[in-house]
Amino acid sequence: MQAFLQAKRDLLRLTPAGICLAACLSLAFSGCEKNEPTDEAKAAGKTTADFPQITADIFKPMDGGINLSPEEIMGRNTWNLWSAGNQHFWNRAAQDSYGLMDLLKMLDSRKYPRGERFKNLGVVNEPGFRAATKPDEFGLWLDEQVEPEPAGINEIVYGKPSGVLGFRLFPNPDFNEEARKKWDGDRFINDPTYYNDDKLVRPYRVGVACGACHIAPYPDNPPADPENPRWENLASAIGNQYINEGKVFACNVEKGGFFYEMLATQPRGTSDTSRIATDHINNPNAINPIFLLAERERIAVPEKMAGGTLALPGEKEEMAVPHVLKDGADSIGVPGATIRVYVNIGMFSEYWLTLHNRLIGLTPQKPFEISYAREHSVFWRATEERLANIAAFFRRLKPFHLADAPGGQAYVTGDLAVMTRGKEVFGESCAACHSSKQPPPNVDPRSGEGKAWFRAAVMAPDFLENNFLSNDKRYPLTKIETNSARAFATNAKAGHVWDNFSSQTYKELSPVDELEFFNPFNETQPIKFKPKDKNVAPGYYRTPSLVSLWSSAPFLHNNMLGKFTGDPSVAGRIEAFNDAVEKLLWPEKRLNKASIWRTQNECALHLRKEFVPKSLQALADKDGYINIGPIPKDIPINLIANLEPDFGQLVILQAKIGKALLKIHTQNLSSEQATGELIKAVPELLAANKCPDFVEDKGHYFGTDLPDNDKRALIEYLKTL
Repeated sequence: MQAFLQAKRDLLRLTPAGICLAACLSLAFSGCEKNEPTDEAKAAGKTTADFPQITADIFKPMDGGINLSPEEIMGRNTWNLWSAGNQHFWNRAAQDSYGLMDLLKMLDSRKYPRGERFKNLGVVNEPGFRAATKPDEFGLWLDEQVEPEPAGINEIVYGKPSGVLGFRLFPNPDFNEEARKKWDGDRFINDPTYYNDDKLVRPYRVGVACGACHIAPYPDNPPADPENPRWENLASAIGNQYINEGKVFACNVEKGGFFYEMLATQPRGTSDTSRIATDHINNPNAINPIFLLAERERIAVPEKMAGGTLALPGEKEEMAVPHVLKDGADSIGVPGATIRVYVNIGMFSEYWLTLHNRLIGLTPQKPFEISYAREHSVFWRATEERLANIAAFFRRLKPFHLADAPGGQAYVTGDLAVMTRGKEVFGESCAACHSSKQPPPNVDPRSGEGKAWFRAAVMAPDFLENNFLSNDKRYPLTKIETNSARAFATNAKAGHVWDNFSSQTYKELSPVDELEFFNPFNETQPIKFKPKDKNVAPGYYRTPSLVSLWSSAPFLHNNMLGKFTGDPSVAGRIEAFNDAVEKLLWPEKRLNKASIWRTQNECALHLRKEFVPKSLQALADKDGYINIGPIPKDIPINLIANLEPDFGQLVILQAKIGKALLKIHTQNLSSEQATGELIKAVPELLAANKCPDFVEDKGHYFGTDLPDNDKRALIEYLKTL
C-alpha cells in the first residue's frame, strides 16, 4: 500500500510537468556531466591528421555532372559523407531517449522496406544497393551492396554505407564478446522490453552527414523511380523537401502518445533544428536549398561581432555576413553557420549536452563556447579544416530551371505578351525584396523611380543570372505576418546555447510591436502577444530566395502553403507549385484556421515504463506504457508544445491541470467531459505559452491585391526563376 501511495504521489508530481512539457518530455534523455569533457578522438590521442579529406571525385555524376576543382570536390565529399564523430551522439540517443530514437532500427528493412523507403521516410536510397535478402551476421536486415561504392572512401574515417545516403555505419567499440552474446537481431526489432533496455549495446553506431537531410532528387533530371535513383538523378544540397523527420529520427514513436500526434502534423521536408537544444517552440522549418553563395556574400551587409564569436578563425569585430536560418540568427559568416550545423547534429556532444537540458529545457542554457571546442575537440578542428572547401562547393551550385527539365518547357506559356507582363509585375511588386540586383543606393527600391529601374532591369537577358532573388534583409513579423514560431526562437540570444554563433547586431535587434493571433478558443477575442522575456528573440524573418521556386513547393518557412505531392517528377513538382502559388496570391484559397496543427486522436503523454521512476512502473498498462492524460482530440498541438512556464505559472498549472486530471481519473469521465475539464486551463496555458500563434499558412499577402490577369502573368514568370 505504501508503494502504491508513493507511485500516486510521483504520478501527480509528473502530471503537470508532463502536460506542460508534452512535446519534449517523451524524448528526454539524461547523461553524465563532466567538468572538462573532450571528444572521443582527442581522448584516444588522435589528431586531425587521422581524419584526411577525400580528394577523389566520389560523386561525379551528381549535381548535373558539374566539373569541380579539387577544393570543391573535397567540400562535396565532406557534405555528403562526414559525420564529425556524431555517431557517438546518435548511439547514446538510441540508448537513453525513452526508446523513441534509433537510427539503426530505422535502417533495417523490416521496419521500413527499401522499396517504400522514399514514400514513407523521404530519405534517398543509395544507388548500387538492393533490399536485404537475408540477415547479416548480427541478424539485421540492412541493404546489400550489389555495386561497389565509388572508390576512395576511408571507412575508418567515414564509416561504411548503410544503403541510405547520409547515414553511415561505424563499428561500435563497446560491442564486445559479452555484448555479442546478449545481442538478438529479431528481438531488436520486435521486443520492446529488449530494445528499450538502456544497457543494450548495438553492433553498429550510425553517423549522420549533412547529406542525410539535403540530398534529394535532382529537379532537372529526376529519377524514373524515386525508390531506385541513379547518381545522376541526385542533388547534394537542394534540401530534402520529402523527408519525414519524425519517422526517420524517432522511428519508435507509438500511436496514442502526444509526441506521435505532434510528429504526425509536422510537414514533410521540414526539420525542427531546435528540438534537442530546445527553445520551447515547436517550429519545424523547410530545409534550405543552397544556391548562389557567392552572390549572397556579395550583397551581405556588415554586422558587429563580440564575445566568444571572435574565437572562430577569420572573425572580425565588424564583417559582412549572409544569413542562413529563417530568422537570420546564425549571422557570423558561412564558416560559423556551417560548423554550427555539425554541432547541432551531434558533433562534440560530450560537451554540447552539458550546456542544456536537452529536449526538456526549463533550465538555463549555457553558451557553446567556440574557444573550448577548438581546444578540446579533434572533430571540431577536423571540421574546421573542411569549412573553406564546403563553401567553395556551395559557390558552384546553380539554380535548377524548369526549361532544362524533361518536358519542362511545355509548362511555361509561349505567349510573349503574358510573359512580358509577368516580368513587369515582378519588377513592380516583388523585386524590391526578391532580387539581389538592386537600384543604386540613392534610389528607394519601392519608390516610383525604383520601380521604373526594376521594370527595365527585369527585361534584361541577364537579370536572373547570378540573382539570388532575395535582398537577404530581415523584416519584422508585423510586416511579413507569417506564422511567428521561428522568429521568436531564443537559442541564439545572449547567454543561450548558440550565443557564440550569432552577431551582436542580431542580439540587439529591437523587439517588434505587440501582435494579434487568432484565438481558436474564442474567435471573437484575438490573442494579444508580446514576449515578456527580454531574452526572447525580437521577431524577424529574412527574405527567402525565390531561386528555382518551381521546384520547391510547398511554400513558406514551414512548408505549409500548398499541398505535398510526394512526387519529385517534373509533373509532380509543377502540381505542387501550382497549388501553392494559387494559395499565395489568392489567400481565400488557403486552409487558414484549418491549418492549425491539432491532435487527431485523444492521446496522452506516452512513456515507456523502463524510463520512469521505479515507483511509477507498476502503473504501466499491459503494453508497458505509462499514460498521463488524457489530452483531448482537436487540441492545438502548440498549445502544449510551446509551453515554457515560469515558476509562478507552473504552480498555477499544477493546481488546475492536476485537479482536472484527478477528476477525470477518479470519476472516469468520458472524452467529451475530460475535454471540458481540461479546457478550463486554457487561459493559464496561453499565458505560459512562448508562442501562441496557431495558424500555420497565413502571411505574405504582398501581391494579393493585384488584378487576376496580373497574378496569372506573374505566375508564368515565377516558373522561369
